[in-house]
Parts: sequence; C-alpha cells; structure tokens
Amino acid sequence: MTTGNRKQITSFGEVMMRLEVPSHLTLSQSRSLNYSFSGTGVNVVAALIKLGHKGAIVTTLPANSLGDAAEAALRGLGFDMKYVRRDGQLLGSYFLETGYGSRKSKVTYASRVNSAFNTTSHHAYTDLSFAEDSHYFHLCGIGLAMNEEMRYIMKTLASVVKSKGGSVIFDCNFRASLWSEEDKKQARTHYEDMLHLADIVMMNERDAISLLGYKSSSADRIEQIKELIPQIAKDYGIRVISGTQRTIEADSHYIQGFLYHKDKGLTFGKPMKVQVLDRIGAGDAYTAGVIHGEICGYDPGYTVQYATAASVLAHTIVGDTAPSSEEDILQVMNEQVLDIER
Repeated sequence: MTTGNRKQITSFGEVMMRLEVPSHLTLSQSRSLNYSFSGTGVNVVAALIKLGHKGAIVTTLPANSLGDAAEAALRGLGFDMKYVRRDGQLLGSYFLETGYGSRKSKVTYASRVNSAFNTTSHHAYTDLSFAEDSHYFHLCGIGLAMNEEMRYIMKTLASVVKSKGGSVIFDCNFRASLWSEEDKKQARTHYEDMLHLADIVMMNERDAISLLGYKSSSADRIEQIKELIPQIAKDYGIRVISGTQRTIEADSHYIQGFLYHKDKGLTFGKPMKVQVLDRIGAGDAYTAGVIHGEICGYDPGYTVQYATAASVLAHTIVGDTAPSSEEDILQVMNEQVLDIER
C-alpha cells in the first residue's frame, strides 16, 4: 500500500477481556484461563493498522489494573490512545470454550451490562476532535443492544463524523440474545437510524429478512442477496454493503464474500476453503479487508476476494485479533483462488 492511501480509522466500541479455556477443555473441566483483549472495533482497527493505516478507538476503560492491562494491549497493537477515557471499575468479558469436531464453540458473557464502557453517560464524550481526524468511523450493532444511553451515543457520534465529511462504517452484528424482550421491540427502529447514517454496511440477507422485515421471492440465500441487498442500499442511501456466506460440505467449510457498490453493482467472490482453528474475530478480519479495499480504490471483485482471504487467514490464528500482513493475505488469496480454479 502506498503512503498516499494511509488513512485514519477510528472505532467506537467496548474493549473486552477474552477468557479462554485452554486445550479445547470445557469450563467445568479446566482450572485455568488464558486472557487477552478484544472487541469488534479493536479487531477491525488492529487489522487495518497492520495494513499500514492509522488507528484509534473512542472508549472507556476502568480506572484500575484491568484498565491498565487493556490499555497496554491496545498500545501494543499500535492504537492512538488520545480518545480513551478511564473511569469505573468493571471490564466487559466473555468466557470462550473452544469446540472440537461436532462440539461447537461456546461464548458466555460476563460483566457486560455493568462495564465501565456501557455505564458511561453520553455527557462524558465531550472531546469530539476524533471526528476531525477520522476518515472512517466504525461502529458495531452489538452496542445498540446495551441500553438507551449507548444507542444515543452511537447515533450522535456517527452524526458528528458525517457532518465533518467522514465515512461511517456500521456492522449490523445483530444478536437477539443480547436484547431484552422490551428493547427488542424497538431494535428495528434503532438499526434503521444507524443505516441512514452509514456509508459502508456489513450485513447479509438474514439481517434484511429477520431484522429489517424485507421479504424475498426466493428461498435460496444467494438469490435473496441479489434481490434484497441492492434494494436496502437504495432505501437507506448506503454506498457499500458487504458480507459473507458460509457453507459446510462434509468436514470442509467454505466462505464466499459479496460486495454491493452503488456505482458498480453486486459482485460475488469465489468460495474459499477454511481450516478452522479459531473462528472468533474472522468476520472482523473480513470487514477490515473490505475497508482496506475501499481506501485503496480496489475493484470490487478484488476487494471481496482480498477480504475473504483475510477472513480465511484469521480462522487459522488463535485469538480474536488477527493483524495479518498484506503479504500473508495475498499469499492465501492467490493460492486459494488458483486451487479453486484448476
């Protein structure tokens, strides 16, 4: 990547502690845990920093040793820390039991509702200088599930970035289990608000149907994408929509990316075979690949294949954050595409 393509990407989101049970054990079997720090925004921006861009995060970390450890981890990934607040006592966390064979991986959240990040008032985010500095601003739909205050903060900060000429990236990432039954009734409205603010959206046809209420004339997922994604882009004024399809044949996983661009239409990538060591964070690697392609002005077909390769590579790396080099991604991209074509 040339220096002229170097951009500032800022995320707004929660930094979480990943507590992983070692050696494919279950929580009930193990007496030890390995910890690291992650979060959707952390993963996406860390990957882009590795690809040569500048990265920052707007967040709140607890004012204690947990916050110190998280801050050190972010600094080690190359984050600009000027927009990080320190307040409160709790850090959101989750326990990961890594599956094997027919046993699926299991994630159990802890401390999330009462974390320093999710209990911060919107009055605390008074430094809006990040909007002047940021070419791209990333937000994740998981935050919408937390509380009304967080929803207000997300919409407000996205609006500020838009007013300063930055591009808003919104990852739908709808997880029904995180919403209270009462708040779930208004989830569609909150998502619609964010979609109207977004320039780049990560979603798939399931989000369109189950979350936004769109209907398709086909039961085939690829046909649903062809029918619904361009319509959503038009309805909400979105420049780019991208996502992936995962299929499983026998013991093999395949990922196929797609990307809709308002000026260039809908493009599907070639399916790529996946070896799954650690699946957590692979979607964030795909998102980073799409953003990188947009920044560099790649052709949509190249961008979607590059992003898919980044995701494939992330599946082979332990940990949520997989900051792969451009050389590594291109090697996977070229080898897999050639392997599929011959």
